[in-house]
Amino acid sequence: MSIEKNIHQTSFRNDYQKAMVNIVFTSSWIQGQVKLFLKEFDLTSQQYNILRILRGSKSPLSTFQIRDRMIDKMSDTSRLIERLIKKELVEKKISNIDKRMVEIVISEKGLTALAILDTKQAELDGIMDGLTPVEALTMNALLDKLRGE
Repeated sequence: MSIEKNIHQTSFRNDYQKAMVNIVFTSSWIQGQVKLFLKEFDLTSQQYNILRILRGSKSPLSTFQIRDRMIDKMSDTSRLIERLIKKELVEKKISNIDKRMVEIVISEKGLTALAILDTKQAELDGIMDGLTPVEALTMNALLDKLRGE
């Protein structure tokens, strides 16, 4: 369905405005699909992002380092980490280098949860099934270009 039909708007100021509205609308749609996927695991997309960051780092990270690597930089990282601690998916450790600093590490339970989610990646990737591999490559290049990268 076209953006015009989805938002019940027949005209746009120009193609740039239409593209911007379409990106925002599609981003919201994708976030909704990811939310439905993660609901079964009692995780938010931000929590999932933190778990993947910690697994990928292979070493403890500070809250600041985690926030710097997050997709959604506006997230309340400290609050998200506290919720992950309550779920026993991450742990706080005192830094060996600076005893005043707290570092976050993924727990065994967190690694197990990600391993289960990894087996379902095809389902998550299926959100983008409407695109061919070449179209996905082109979209990535265009979005990078839009951000000036």
